[in-house]
Amino acid sequence: MLLRMVGREWGRVSVGPEAWREALPVDPDIGSYPEPAQIVPARFGRFVRVLPLSEQPSGTGAGGPAAFAGGAAAPTGFGARLRRAVLGAPLRSTAIARERMRKLVALPVLSADALSSVAYGPEAMLVVLVLAGTAGLAYAVPVALAIAFLMLAVGLSYRQTIRAYPHGGGSYIVATDNLGRMPGLVAAAGLMTDYVLTVAVSVSSGVAAVTSALPGLNDEAVLIGVLVIALLLAGNLRGVRQAGAVFAAPTYAFVVAIAALVAFGLYHAAGRGFEPVPTPQLHAAEGVGLLLVMRAFASGSTAMTGIEAISNAVPAFKPVPWRNARTTLSWMIGLLVALFAGTVAMVHLEGVIPNSQETVLSQLAHRSFGSGGMYVFTQAATALVLLLAANTAYNDFPRVLFLLARDNYAPRIFTRLGDRLAFSNGIIVLSVAAAIVYVAFEGRTASLIPLYAVGVFLAFTLSQSGMVVHWWRRRDRHWRKSLCFNVTGAVLSALVFVTAGITKFTEGAWVAILAVAGFLLVTTRIRRHYDRVTAALRLHPQMIEIPGGTLPPPPDPCSPAHGGRAGLKDAENAKNTDDSEEEDTPEEIRHLSVVPIDALHQASVRALAYAASLQQPVLALHVSPSDEDAERFREAWLLWGDHLPLRIVVSPYRAIVAPLISYIEALHHQRPDLTITVIIPEIVVRHWWHRVLHSPLAGRLRRALRHLPKIVVTTVPFHVQEGALRTERPPQMAGLSHND
Repeated sequence: MLLRMVGREWGRVSVGPEAWREALPVDPDIGSYPEPAQIVPARFGRFVRVLPLSEQPSGTGAGGPAAFAGGAAAPTGFGARLRRAVLGAPLRSTAIARERMRKLVALPVLSADALSSVAYGPEAMLVVLVLAGTAGLAYAVPVALAIAFLMLAVGLSYRQTIRAYPHGGGSYIVATDNLGRMPGLVAAAGLMTDYVLTVAVSVSSGVAAVTSALPGLNDEAVLIGVLVIALLLAGNLRGVRQAGAVFAAPTYAFVVAIAALVAFGLYHAAGRGFEPVPTPQLHAAEGVGLLLVMRAFASGSTAMTGIEAISNAVPAFKPVPWRNARTTLSWMIGLLVALFAGTVAMVHLEGVIPNSQETVLSQLAHRSFGSGGMYVFTQAATALVLLLAANTAYNDFPRVLFLLARDNYAPRIFTRLGDRLAFSNGIIVLSVAAAIVYVAFEGRTASLIPLYAVGVFLAFTLSQSGMVVHWWRRRDRHWRKSLCFNVTGAVLSALVFVTAGITKFTEGAWVAILAVAGFLLVTTRIRRHYDRVTAALRLHPQMIEIPGGTLPPPPDPCSPAHGGRAGLKDAENAKNTDDSEEEDTPEEIRHLSVVPIDALHQASVRALAYAASLQQPVLALHVSPSDEDAERFREAWLLWGDHLPLRIVVSPYRAIVAPLISYIEALHHQRPDLTITVIIPEIVVRHWWHRVLHSPLAGRLRRALRHLPKIVVTTVPFHVQEGALRTERPPQMAGLSHND
């Protein structure tokens, strides 16, 4: 075992682990974070205060209102002040508590994307059929019935997905688990295309609802849409979440509005014996044929977007989560079919045709309600639910990017939480991509729909195909029934995907297909780079990094670990000293080297060897997201030989950097007289375009710790070139950068 071999070499040149521990001038056990189960939000909040790492939690260890970052210097520059004003203060001392939603809250929150598609799905179908004139519109009801059947089939298929994946089963996870990595990446490409277009289409449809009520704003539609996307960006960077009655209200308002519209329309139609109103005389641009009908079917099927949202969010439900999720999904499918079918029925009965100046839904509302309060309510509810549907993508897109980055298919910066505990980098990428697409297609929903269908049904097809393989392998109770449901969903989804790809290729579907191909190319090349770096970091017998026979310094009499009342008293006095830097000679400077490491590999062992060669006390620091990860690292450390003091911090955050900063701050507050040198292993790549794939941890630590005196951040470079690495020995390391 290479770790054991490296450990033996260390033992040959270094004193025993106890001597290193005796030399520590601090007590590394400075508290811990509360268990995740202990983090309970206040009655009306999502954020809970987590006690600082230097304090031991008492009782529940959490509670009370959200608290902002403490201890950090207030922003002084204009850019910092502007960022704080727009995005809010950092939430470094808070954690997000997982909310458990009731079905009545989960239904509108998770169904907004699917239900809001009623605002543009029927119209997208009619826009295609109207090309064949009056004869084409006669196919609206049969095509709508086929789409309703597809909704039921796919909905029943996702009920099986929820049963098989009670902890959440998105298309990327299901396809990867059952079909392999490449199908999983294709599913992720379809999902991410879907989320970008969800924002663009929802915003364009919302703006169309506004301009239908206020025609004077028609010329400003593109600008309004871009401003809405900017508003969504700012709100999500601040950490806005979809939760609670506030976010449920727009969806319920939209359902009430459409139900009232259909009810009033049917009442009026009943007065004339349900005789359809004749449509205006239309000139056919092309004849009715199978190709036209299939195009209309593919366009109208975009009303199914968002169906998989509930299967992704199973853990968010109250117990029993999977059962409540299945029930909520059934309610959503029932509402979606009813609203979609009701809208198409009203179109047929009222003789409404698509109009570039006014949406189909607005025309129906005018005929049912006139121009009074109910019309305004319907248009406002439509705009709000579409805005909420766009915001749904801001929760899901960054999460898919996080999963890809975790699997080394995307830059690791997408695993990072921002100051407001949101995946800020993913949110920014989504906003920029959606804005580009929106502007490129001038905010026209009809032009965006052809792109939409490809990504949506590509993800549906692979997810349902993955479930077919899952049931075939498992063959547990009721597996045949579940397999039949998923086979039906997979076949129908594949039919829509192929139809949309072929019939709408020249209308814009080629853009979505090209985006998927480009996504696969980029992600596979990113994975190849990370695999090369991993191979270069792997420990090799011929490249064992050792500290060159150095010895630690004699024990510090001020160290509490050294024992005795005098040592404790001196340490207490050191806490009360001013944080000014007043050492005049090298002999007056007291040192501690802290080496953050994520795993034991060539770069981290090199950093440890460099730290040990400085003949100063060394403390290795590992921040772990879970107890299981912490135990695995502890086992590897013991196998290496436990030569240096180690502190493992198990964090309740999904982030690693914030707890790392908190721990270093706690060490400084424990011994403000110490000069703490943070030694970070740094991956140095040859090409500039590879730099974005490696997180610049040193820069982030410098910015976060700059307000504290006597903190030095330095890097130990590890060069990776074409799969090989340079072999500088630790004592001769060059190119060290530092902040003092």
